Amino acid sequence: MDIFLIIIGIICLIIGLVGSIVPALPGPPLSYAGILLLHATDKVQFTLNQLLVWALIVIVVQVLDYFIPMLGSKYAGGTKWGSWGCLIGTIIGLFFTPWGILLGPFLGAVIGELLGDKDLKYALKSGLGSLLGFLFGTFIKLVLCGYFIWQFVAALV
Repeated sequence: MDIFLIIIGIICLIIGLVGSIVPALPGPPLSYAGILLLHATDKVQFTLNQLLVWALIVIVVQVLDYFIPMLGSKYAGGTKWGSWGCLIGTIIGLFFTPWGILLGPFLGAVIGELLGDKDLKYALKSGLGSLLGFLFGTFIKLVLCGYFIWQFVAALV
């Protein structure tokens, strides 16, 4: 049974890593599930504190993943019109995967700024900030999934 759980755990970790890039898959939660499957074996026992801290980090990363593009837009000088547009574009983009996930925050921020009577140059700068925020969020998810893979391998070795 342990070997079966370890194999399923490895599959979860790999799919989780892919899910950090592919929007349809929840990357960090799947990688965390892989860690939990390893914990369910007789081979490795993580501490309760480790599991709780990791769960909290996964929750925070998943929530921030929706807001980081909005913060990127704001950091690039966007107004609340751009921030709201970015958030709305992110939500709408979920229905048009995979390109909607990438373009939704950008287009939402640009359209929001244009609706807020900003010129195109300013709106594009805000949209670029949201796109960079999205890419930063993706990087954070990759790092977290990579950390879980490292913990998994280190625990088995």
